[in-house]
Amino acid sequence: MIKVQNLSKRFGSILAVDDIAFEVRPGEVLGFLGPNGAGKSTTMKMLTCFLQPTSGTAEVGGCDILEDPIGVRRSIGYVPENAPLYGDMSVEAFLHFICEVRQVPREKVKPAIERVVELCNISSVYYQVLETLSKGYKRRVGLAQALVHDPGILILDEPTDGLDPNQKHDVRNMISSMGAEKSIIISTHILEEVDAVCSRAIIIARGKVLADGTPAELEKRGGGKLDDFFRQITRGDKGSAA
Repeated sequence: MIKVQNLSKRFGSILAVDDIAFEVRPGEVLGFLGPNGAGKSTTMKMLTCFLQPTSGTAEVGGCDILEDPIGVRRSIGYVPENAPLYGDMSVEAFLHFICEVRQVPREKVKPAIERVVELCNISSVYYQVLETLSKGYKRRVGLAQALVHDPGILILDEPTDGLDPNQKHDVRNMISSMGAEKSIIISTHILEEVDAVCSRAIIIARGKVLADGTPAELEKRGGGKLDDFFRQITRGDKGSAA
C-alpha cells in the first residue's frame, strides 16, 4: 500500500509538488495523469526516495520514506522516466546483476529471470549488449529489472514511452494482469493509457491534485470524454476538483 501525506517539493522559488495526499491500495492501478511539468516525476522520485520532500511524507509498503528509505526501496519495483542501464552489459548479465543487488536467493535467480524474460518478451535480445538495443527494448529491459524480485508495489514513470503500438498493447496487458495483486502507480500523459489499464486516476497540474476518481467518473465529468475534462481543469477552464 502507498499512503501519501501532504507531500510537497520546492526547488528554490518553484513549488513543483504542492501538498498532495492520496492512497493506493493493493489491487489498484492508479494512473497519475498530467501535462508535462505537472509534478508527476518529482512525486515518483520522492516516493522512491531519490528526492527528499520539502515537507510531508509517505508510507510505501509500510515504510516511511524519511525514516526507512532502504525499506521502501526493498519493497518496490521502479521504472524511472529514463531508466538507467549499463550499456556495456548484456541483458543476461544485467538481470543477474539486479538479482544480486536485490538479494534474490541463488536458487530463485534462474526462475525469476526466466519469468521476467517471458513476461517482458525480451528473449530475442537476451544475449545482446544493452547499448545495441532499440529504445523500445531498453524500456522492456527496464520493466524486467523492476519485476525480477516480484515486488508488491510498482512505480512506473511513463512505462510505454518509446514502445511501438504492439509493444504498448503487450505492456498494458501485463500491467493489467498484475494489477489484481499489486499496488501500482503509472505516470502518464497518454489519456488512452488510463482507459486501458487503470482502475483509478488522479489528474495533477501545477503540482496540485485537481481530480481523483475512476476513469468512468472522470469521463462523466467531462461530458463523456476524459480528454475534454483533462483539458478543462489543467488549462484552468474550471476550478480544482476533488
